[in-house]
Amino acid sequence: MAGAQVHSDLVTTFSPHPAPLAGPRLMRQVWADLTFVHWAVDPDRVAHLLPRGTVPDELGGATYVGLIPFRMQQAGFGRGPAIPYLGDFAETNVRLYSVDGQGRHGVVFRSLETSRLVAAVGARLAFATPYTWARMRIDRRDDVVDYTTRRRWPGPRGAGGRLTARIGDRITDPSELDLFLTARFGLHTRWAGQTLWIPNHHEPWPLRQADLLHLDDSLVAAAGLPGLVDVAPASVLHADPVRTVFGLPQRVRT
Repeated sequence: MAGAQVHSDLVTTFSPHPAPLAGPRLMRQVWADLTFVHWAVDPDRVAHLLPRGTVPDELGGATYVGLIPFRMQQAGFGRGPAIPYLGDFAETNVRLYSVDGQGRHGVVFRSLETSRLVAAVGARLAFATPYTWARMRIDRRDDVVDYTTRRRWPGPRGAGGRLTARIGDRITDPSELDLFLTARFGLHTRWAGQTLWIPNHHEPWPLRQADLLHLDDSLVAAAGLPGLVDVAPASVLHADPVRTVFGLPQRVRT
């Protein structure tokens, strides 16, 4: 990427504990009923999908693509109250893993399905995050959680599918890969001609083992990665709820 001096090996050890946030809080949320499904890919396959000033973050020569459904709860701005109705919804995101020239490891969202149209439009306008409006449902019975989604707007209309996972035991000693995929305390996005880093802070993920029982998905292909879900994922995890807080965006040098 022209003009960007970025190295994916600036930091090789991931900590489950984030650095404290500096400055005002932008928003806060609770993430619940969250399942991580990941595939390993060659970094060259996704490099062109990342914002200028970042490159694919790598572990052992590979980077990863994540399909992550969950339930958003109690979303609100700053230190104010949660937003009624609009602050609670189902979401599914497709994400990549990035690092910038300042050594900040993050995620890049290729798409974020939400069941709230206002949330999708507002996030697109405010932060240029690629939210889409979808019909979504999350059903949980004992240790099995089932997610379904079907995109309404924008296209490709009807993209989505179904993901079913069985939740297992608590992970007390996360592996290097577990931390690489989940200990991500910020995101990179492109807005108004600039690449931004938006930090967030939450307690260490309460991770659990999980088994993928069913997957029928077209979101990953719609995000620019056709054929990926036809192979077995490299990692399937689940997480108990966490409360997160976002800080103010910071400009990435490019």
